[in-house]
Amino acid sequence: MAQHSMREQDGVGLKREPLIPYWVKLVTVFFLGWVALYATRTVLNPVMGDMQSEFGLTQAQLGLIVSVNFIGNVALQVPSGIMGDKIGRKRVLVPGFLIGGVFAAVAGGMPTFFLFMAAWFIVGAGQGTYYGPQYGISSAAIPAKRITLGSAIINSGMAFGTSIGYYLSSYSVSEFGLNWRVPFFIIAGLSIVVAIMMYLVVKRDPSRKERQAAAAASENPEDTGEKLKLSVLFKNKNLLVSYIIIFASIYGFFMLLTWLPYYLEADRGIVGGKVAFVSSIVPWAAIPGSLLLSMWSDKIGKRKPVLQLMLPIAFLSVASIVFFESMTMVYIALILYGIFGKISTNPILVAVVADNAPKQAYSTAFSVYNFLGMSASILAPYITGFLADKTGSLASGFYLAAILLVVGFIASFFLDESNRPNVVDEEPVKA
Repeated sequence: MAQHSMREQDGVGLKREPLIPYWVKLVTVFFLGWVALYATRTVLNPVMGDMQSEFGLTQAQLGLIVSVNFIGNVALQVPSGIMGDKIGRKRVLVPGFLIGGVFAAVAGGMPTFFLFMAAWFIVGAGQGTYYGPQYGISSAAIPAKRITLGSAIINSGMAFGTSIGYYLSSYSVSEFGLNWRVPFFIIAGLSIVVAIMMYLVVKRDPSRKERQAAAAASENPEDTGEKLKLSVLFKNKNLLVSYIIIFASIYGFFMLLTWLPYYLEADRGIVGGKVAFVSSIVPWAAIPGSLLLSMWSDKIGKRKPVLQLMLPIAFLSVASIVFFESMTMVYIALILYGIFGKISTNPILVAVVADNAPKQAYSTAFSVYNFLGMSASILAPYITGFLADKTGSLASGFYLAAILLVVGFIASFFLDESNRPNVVDEEPVKA
């Protein structure tokens, strides 16, 4: 149907269409949400050496700082998704994001390792309320033919945030000589501003009781608001495949996110602002990669062929970072991982979940998906540091991450795109 700037409504008058569609506003503000969230996570990584010196930490304890943040994150994933479906996703999304921002500043002011860990745990818990409600809101609002591209644009905020966090922390401390705590205060301010923007832009979505009432009043109810049984998600083969792949992808990504700056300094002799530049190769390469691969997925109407291209290249890239001595090969590996790695994989897997999960419980379904994936974020930082302490090298941690990507690739063969409950009345599209 053609779009018009004016339309007739109820045969009475004309109502002006909004200049910017609501779903575009959502994509924009949720993109900024991921920018703030990932910038908060990555301000920590370039100053891990400073924290190690001040608090007297081992490499395993450094990894534990990151892991405890993700323990808080994972702990809130499923509860926030269930609560979002029950009381309204906006009511969970905005307060949680605000708490994450406020406690980023609190963490920056903590005088001891234990108190920093406690505050950093709360930051993770606040951020844990974001994924399920956010993708629940956006997946319901974005037009079906734009779902993968819209999710990719939102998802690209992770790339921008990762780079911003690296640069903010590296330059403010290494180049300008500021205390390592300063970046935490700056990024907290950004997060609070974005939380306010979400409050203003996101419309209040109905609670389960309101959906049930609306369904009861309708002659042809589509959304009864019935509570989702979690077992339904695990009985769907395509969702199970997405869980395995996201675990493998997130393990490798957060291993890199946590340890790449440290590895570049300790093993490659790269220091100062150059650490931020090299580390940022991954997120910047991910932006065009994510958009182009998502557009390809939308064009052909399939996810499986895209994933089966991406996962083997991601495996080779992660292994190559430590396998080759040449820094040129390291740069190439980081570029390829950026294009084909986790940031680009996520919108494809989000589309898999959107194709298969019960629509009335999107928030819960996305939270379970991300809960299982983010479980890897708890393990990767600590296990990599533990292996480094035991072997004297970070290489073993990189190789383990690469092996898990092979497992994800094998799982992709079980994806059945002939049976997607939410994809109906579509003509097959040839690539």
